[in-house]
This record gives sequence, C-alpha cells and structure tokens, in this order.
Amino acid sequence: MGDGREYITPMHQSLVRENRILSALLEVSKVLNSSFDLEKNLSRTMHVLGEFLEMERGSIFLLDQNTKELKIVAAHGLTKEQVERGKYKIGEGIVGRVLEKGTPVVIPNVGEDPLFLNKTGSRIRKSGISFLCVPIKFKGESIGVLSADRIFKDRAITIDEDIRVLEIIASIIVQYVILWKHYRDSEQERENLKLELKGRYSLPNIIGTSDRMQEVFEAVHRVADSKATVILYGESGTGKELIAKAIHYMCPRSKGPFIKFNCASIPEGLLESELFGHEKGAFTGAITVRKGRFELASGGTLLLDEVGDLPINLQPKILRVLQEKEFERVGGEKTIKVDVRLIAATSRNLEELVLKGKFREDLYYRLNVVPIFLPALRDRKEDIPLLIEFFLRRFNEENKKDVSIAPDAVRLLMNYNWPGNVRELENTIERLVVMSNGKIIESSDLPINLKLQTPKEFMQKESLKAGIEDIEKSSILDALEKSDWIQAKAAKMLGITPRQIGYKIKKYGISAPYGLQ
Repeated sequence: MGDGREYITPMHQSLVRENRILSALLEVSKVLNSSFDLEKNLSRTMHVLGEFLEMERGSIFLLDQNTKELKIVAAHGLTKEQVERGKYKIGEGIVGRVLEKGTPVVIPNVGEDPLFLNKTGSRIRKSGISFLCVPIKFKGESIGVLSADRIFKDRAITIDEDIRVLEIIASIIVQYVILWKHYRDSEQERENLKLELKGRYSLPNIIGTSDRMQEVFEAVHRVADSKATVILYGESGTGKELIAKAIHYMCPRSKGPFIKFNCASIPEGLLESELFGHEKGAFTGAITVRKGRFELASGGTLLLDEVGDLPINLQPKILRVLQEKEFERVGGEKTIKVDVRLIAATSRNLEELVLKGKFREDLYYRLNVVPIFLPALRDRKEDIPLLIEFFLRRFNEENKKDVSIAPDAVRLLMNYNWPGNVRELENTIERLVVMSNGKIIESSDLPINLKLQTPKEFMQKESLKAGIEDIEKSSILDALEKSDWIQAKAAKMLGITPRQIGYKIKKYGISAPYGLQ
C-alpha cells in the first residue's frame, strides 16, 4: 500500500488462523496426555482454547449418570460461583437439548433466543453474543456438551468454522474422558480388592479370644504403623503368615505389594537369585534379567518365612539390605535401592542357632527388633470351639453341606494336643465335613488318634508317638479282622482311605493270617 502499511492477504490470514488451530489442538493433546486428573486437565484445555483461539468463554459439561444432570466440570472465563450454577437437566435449555438430540446448536444472538437460560449469569449483556454448543459423543451416545461463545473475533470467519473447531476439540475430549473412566474404574476395582484383602486379614477376622491371642493382637496394633522389623516366632501352623498380612494391611504400606518367600522351600544354590534377582547371563539358564523378591516387594512388605533356614553365607547380604537398603543382583554390578519393610518368621530357636554358629548374631539382633510369639493351639484351647465353628461354616459352604459336630466330639477335639496347630485342626474339620454321611459328626466319626488321646492317657505313655502307634496298630488289626481282612472295608470303618491303611499295614508289619494272604 502507498502509506507504507503491509497488506495482509486473505490467504495469509487463513494460514495464520489454521496455524493457530493446529497449535491449539497440539497443546490440548499434550495437556490431556499429561495425567488422569480429570478436572485439572479439562480446565487447562479450556484455558488453551482461550489463549490460542481467543475464546472469551467456554464450558465442558459432563452427564452425571447418578443424578442424570449436566454439570460444568471445566470452564474458561467463568467464576467459581458461575460454574457452580451451571447445571442442566437432560432437554433443559440449549445445553440440555444438545445432549438430548446429539447435534450441534448455534444461537447467533443469545439475547433474542428464549431457550438461552444463562444459568451461570456470566453474560450480563446478552445482546450481540453468539453461542455455540456441540455434543461430546462416544459411539453415538452423548456423554457431555462443549459450549463456547463465538471463538474467532474476526467476523469474516463463518460460524461453520467455529463449529468445526469445537467438534474436533470435543472428539479429543471424549477419548480422554473414556480413558479416564476406565482408569477410575480399574483403580476402584483395585481398591476394592485391597479392601477385601484387608478385611480378610485384619485382626478382627483372625480368630482368638484367649489371653495369649489378645497379647498377639495388642502387639500387632502397636507395631503396625511403625517401620520396625518384626519377627514372628511360632510352631508350624500357628498362623504366622496371617499375622504378617494383618500387619501389612494395617500399616501405611497397605497399598504396596505383600510378597512371601519361604527360605526352606528353595535349594541353597538358588536362594540368592530368588531373593535378589539376577542379570542376563549370570549363570547357565539365566536368559533374561529377573527381579528378586526384595525388588518385587519394594514399597511394600516382604515376609521371609523360616528365616532360620537361611544359609550362613547369604546372611550378610540380608543384613546389608536391612541396614543400607541396597544390594546387587547376581552377576550384576549396579547397586539397586529398595524400600522394603521386612517381617521374618521362624519355628526354630534363633538364639540356639546363634550359639551353634549357624546364624549370625548381628543379623539376629537386626531381625529381633520387635518379636511376637504366636502360641501353639494346645496353649489356647479356649479358642478351639470358635475355630471349629469357623471351619465348619467354611467347609459346609464349600461342599454344599449342613453338618454340625456333637458336643462329645467337640470335647475330644479340645482334649487333643494338636501338634500341627490350627492348620491340623482346619484339615481335620475339612476331612470330617467331606467324609460325613449324616448331619451330625459324632465322636465315633473322629480319626482314631483324636478319639483315644486324653491328657491322662498322654501322661501314662512314655511318649505321645509310642502311645498312638500302639493304639493305631491295635485298631487296624481289629478293623481288619471284622472286615475279613478286606482293606477297603477296614479303611472305611476307621474313617481313612485305602491308600492310608495300606501304608499303615506296611509301617506296622501287619500280615493276614495264613489262608487269607
């Protein structure tokens, strides 16, 4: 131009506009890919539109499936009070109708349209304002609405261009909202599973009203919130794993993993690899990198069961993890940091092992920060009726039965010494329920070793084992004679399997009389 001003061609204006639109779309995609914080990211999206496209006002409405009401979840150019007022029922006003019909609506002048309700009160002077509204749709179903006052200030740009841009933005938003819903549902499911596990292993669901168990429960409540290492002492079958899980699900680490590892179940040569992992090529067969139990438990709890069986040469590495919270994988040089709460468990006397040189003294003291002693079942016999009731209910449900136990049978169960503790009681009740032909389990239905062992008889024998074996052999002989030496019939009379009676016959060297062999 002659006055020195540069003339901007319509084509150049169009290119500038398209560049702004593409920049806005790119920025919106970046924002929505940054996290699953729904309201924060949708609010940032609206601010991007305001910044890049000069949009003065805009709102994202989502349908609340419970109340069937459209609510503003993000907005630009509106105050907090105006956002809270922005609620519409399906079919109400322009926003409600767009959701109901699933098609865009353009109001050239909101001041002249009676359907424009202006619930937010954000447009004091409605005259001359164009209002655009497009549905947010997924697979043909409207889940929300995107609304805005006319985007481009340049009146040479058609409203169709504004609608095109809003529909593209709406299509990006709907993908994010659906992903967010899937994420929210999966997180909720995960939390429900955690709560279910927490309920299963919380102390109220560990059965025990005896003084000895109340002492255990009190110790667990005191130690759960701390970071202290705990060691659980108790015979096999006393519930050490249940107590360890209760501690985990009551502590701040409950959302982290709970990993159990039995030190006695793995050959010594593989223990280090199982606990600390290994690098590819560390040994024959190590074809990939593998994480060990300490890495898998990071952020949560690791239960080292039967810790007294740890080889002496591996104990320094365990001590280092406890003290320094670091280690190297087998065949690796990189030091790995972990944050693990350790709970140890053992049925052995660690002090005795220390004196014998089979367990490091420094590791013993590091593990023995908070010792909890789990009583044997014979030392809390008042809990046996409660445990019987619990196991009966469970195995009746599992086997679709309705079996009860006669009082005299309960008395015999209470008199028994239970060397296998709660686990043995559980297995016994399961066997009784499964094998029961009637509605009531009588004392005669109990296994022979439970029926004939009383405290008096126990004291009269030189040992429990010798006494039971004498009685067992006599009972087997009696049953065989009554069944004409047919092992299957004798086994049924004794309440055991044919395989079990075959083993006992061989064990005691029992042979049939001449002529029946």
